[in-house]
Amino acid sequence: MIDLRGKRAVVTGGARGIGAATVDAFRAAGAEAISVAKSTHGDLADPDNCRRAAASIGAPVHFLVVNHGIWVPEEASLAAMPAEQWRRTMSANLDSYFHVIHAFAPLIPAGGAIVLVASTAGQRGEAGHADYAASKGATISLTKSLAVEMAPGVRVNCVAPGWVDTEMCALPFAGGGRARIEAGIPLARVAAPADVAGPILFLCSDLARHVTGEILNVNGGSVLCG
Repeated sequence: MIDLRGKRAVVTGGARGIGAATVDAFRAAGAEAISVAKSTHGDLADPDNCRRAAASIGAPVHFLVVNHGIWVPEEASLAAMPAEQWRRTMSANLDSYFHVIHAFAPLIPAGGAIVLVASTAGQRGEAGHADYAASKGATISLTKSLAVEMAPGVRVNCVAPGWVDTEMCALPFAGGGRARIEAGIPLARVAAPADVAGPILFLCSDLARHVTGEILNVNGGSVLCG
């Protein structure tokens, strides 16, 4: 049983999907969990919105989970991808991570933890979605850089989910797509948001007190990498 009573967590993208499940998991463990989302705090690619969110919440923030982002479901080769799509994805998935961490890192006390949410796409690439894959590959590298910078006081880790049952995946799941996807997953199912929230909670807990700079794969065995 993970007991986080007396602790406070901030989860970006906490209004739905993995973020909402993570907020629920923190609360079930006794922590105060605060959702920061576009619907409540504005576009997190805007540094002013991030600064205002951090100022309104205040210290301490023992755990910061940076989870928000976008994935354009329609496939486009890089050669045919509009520059606007590339820039929009990088702004939403990478620039915003910088702004969130920049705003909230000063609020994290020694003994705290940061968890970034990446993707299997950042590990193996994703044809037709090079913008998303590049942003998540950068998130993985950001995790490793930040883990060294913030040690020894704050641990920084990453989860890399595969397919997850969220609104973002509605299009590829349609028309028998989900069954085809699950056929390629050794555990034979798409993850529920709670399946990702559990590992995030673990990485924030004292059970992972000697773990930093790691990428925890949560993909049912679909991508086997260290």
